[in-house]
Amino acid sequence: MKTADFNFMLPEELIAQTPLEQRDTSRLLTLNKESGEIAHRHFYDLPQLLRAGDCLVLNDSRVLPARLVGRREPGGGAAEIVLLIDRGEKVWECLVRPGKKVRVGTRLSFGEGLLTAEVLSVTEGGNRLIRFDYEGIFLELLERLGKMPLPPYIKEELQDPERYQTVYAKESGSAAAPTAGLHFTKALLAQIEEMGVAVCYVTLHVGLGTFRPVKAEEITAHEMHSEFAMIPPKTAEIVNRTKAAGGRVICVGTTSCRTIESFASADGTLAPTSGWTNIFIYPGYRFKVLDALITNFHLPQSTLVMLVSALAGREHILDAYQKAIEERYRFFSFGDAMMIY
Repeated sequence: MKTADFNFMLPEELIAQTPLEQRDTSRLLTLNKESGEIAHRHFYDLPQLLRAGDCLVLNDSRVLPARLVGRREPGGGAAEIVLLIDRGEKVWECLVRPGKKVRVGTRLSFGEGLLTAEVLSVTEGGNRLIRFDYEGIFLELLERLGKMPLPPYIKEELQDPERYQTVYAKESGSAAAPTAGLHFTKALLAQIEEMGVAVCYVTLHVGLGTFRPVKAEEITAHEMHSEFAMIPPKTAEIVNRTKAAGGRVICVGTTSCRTIESFASADGTLAPTSGWTNIFIYPGYRFKVLDALITNFHLPQSTLVMLVSALAGREHILDAYQKAIEERYRFFSFGDAMMIY
């Protein structure tokens, strides 16, 4: 199967640059994965699509303000880094800019020296391993000095950093938001739970690799990035109970989907666990746990379009995307949502 099979033409003006004032007023396109039937709703209509005995699986990862702008020392020019993966012992794997000038041995300073760093090595993929030096708590320094690492297709400055966090974000570690969850409000989640729908959480720390285009001509030649994920005991229990009782497991976001599908046993049961996953889901994949998916609209030729095509079929997905374009839906991170059921 070719990467070009998952292409579509998106008018640039449909790429959402800012979040809506009210989270749950986003539009919601629903797609029946068997028939291809499409309907148009709003996200606040979601309770009408759920039923008692279902469970929602959400990713509670919190985005780090992982973009740091500083200077090369001594007396050097500007430098920008984005924290990707905590490698332990104050060492992080990072993206850097300008890459040609941030070499091994380069020293960096942020916030007038509140945070300093040294480049230790270059990874095989061109990222840098950087060791930081500071007093106090690193996450508190990041909150003070860092900025949200917004995707490259968002050109406008984000006025409220919390709008790039879900209302249930808890575990810090992501370099990008699990954006399907941005549509939920606390009131909507409470309403859903009152209906008898179980709400449970996994953690997958989203890497920037999620935005990297697939460059291989054949999709099977694409190498996925790895991300760290956790399934707590309560979530494993709820998912297993839901499946046993005939309820639907509905993942909120491709990150939640990839987490439970990565660690489920062949018979679809979950156990509490944690570890790295580089699962690549594309057409032909047989889902072990997931029954339905709430997600945003994804980039052309991306691994995420391939994932939703594995669930609903490529033709149904491309048809739904074309309908969304005709109806002027908002696309990507701050855009509208779809539910595949």
